Amino acid sequence: MEAVTKLAKPVAGSQSRFLKTETIVKWSLILTGAAFLVVMMILPLILIGVEALGKGWNAYLAALNEPFARKALWLTAEATVLSVVSNTIFGLAAAWLLTKFDFRGKTLLGSIIDLPFAVSPVVAGLFFIMLFGRLSPFYDTLQAYHIAVVFAVPGIVLATIFVTLPFIARSIIPVMEGQGRDEEEAAALMGASGWRIFWQITLPNIKWGLMYGIILCTARAMGEFGAVSVVSGHIRGKTNTLPLHIEILYNEYNFTAAFAVSSILVGLAVLVLILRNFVEWRMERKDDHEV
Repeated sequence: MEAVTKLAKPVAGSQSRFLKTETIVKWSLILTGAAFLVVMMILPLILIGVEALGKGWNAYLAALNEPFARKALWLTAEATVLSVVSNTIFGLAAAWLLTKFDFRGKTLLGSIIDLPFAVSPVVAGLFFIMLFGRLSPFYDTLQAYHIAVVFAVPGIVLATIFVTLPFIARSIIPVMEGQGRDEEEAAALMGASGWRIFWQITLPNIKWGLMYGIILCTARAMGEFGAVSVVSGHIRGKTNTLPLHIEILYNEYNFTAAFAVSSILVGLAVLVLILRNFVEWRMERKDDHEV
């Protein structure tokens, strides 16, 4: 009995030291992570708000109501909506093709969809300059029909579509793969059309994944700078989106107006984050119910 007691004491001591070490490590990681988030995320947001309101509400509202700012906001919204709609259609078609059919080149197609993740947005912008600019083989035809792509709104929309292309497809492909093909095949054997199968079986099963992809695509489109900067030509009041307008204001040392306009993007980003968390919560609830 005494031998057992002697052995138990070192074991108990080791467990106590282990628990203390584990607690120290846990709180060290928590504090380090919290400090990092404060410095990198929360503090910049606070500073944007402080700088935006540095000269008072009247200066803040004047910066937002300025014609160039309103035009930049409208162009950002236009490019975002068109890119989200285009990529939703493409993402659904691509996800359906990659998950419901087997064909040669399937892996290659998946890799091509991921290409915008790997290519620099600036390179993407240069691609559209070469494709539709003065050095393009289509330039004379575009000029003959008075079609402007680069240094115009169509180029901005195309660049935004390119950089946001993978988000929706990659958000719903795993969901459709997990769903499998059994329900669609059973419906097809019962005589249901492909359109009816999509609306009544596929879409209800992927709706939250689709919403998640749309939210990510929207967030990326609103903040796009690199590709849009290359193809826009920085024509103030015509081809400047909000990020480009902020850059111009900052380069002009108009810091209050720059931070005021930045607060719009910050507010939209916070809204998108709330929507994303809501969709994630609904997806988790859906998974729990299925389990």
